[in-house]
Amino acid sequence: QMQLVESGGGLVQPGGSLRLSCAASGIVSSVEDMNWYRQAPGKQREMVATITRGDNTNYANSVKGRFTISRDNAKNTVYLQMNSLKPEDTAVYYCNVWSRDLNFKSVASWGQGIQVTVSS
Repeated sequence: QMQLVESGGGLVQPGGSLRLSCAASGIVSSVEDMNWYRQAPGKQREMVATITRGDNTNYANSVKGRFTISRDNAKNTVYLQMNSLKPEDTAVYYCNVWSRDLNFKSVASWGQGIQVTVSS
């Protein structure tokens, strides 16, 4: 398991931008997929974006064209650049990182969650 620390959330007006960061630390064999999820009040947690070790990306249709996920493997950090934000993007955003421990077992780690509020 890795320890994930998220940052970059806050309050922004519709049409604005935010950049979320998630820094992972820990002794592992490898770091695999890195993902962002979000959960709005009264709704289930949903996948927002994912990025593989080889930088292949996927996005939820609701954010496609507006959000960009990226990673810095040297820093074990994943980012989510959020542009053209809408009130519907308001949620708690969670970083999720898959890694392999020293026994090469796949494990999932989760960040603490960070609030993003899009409002006038």
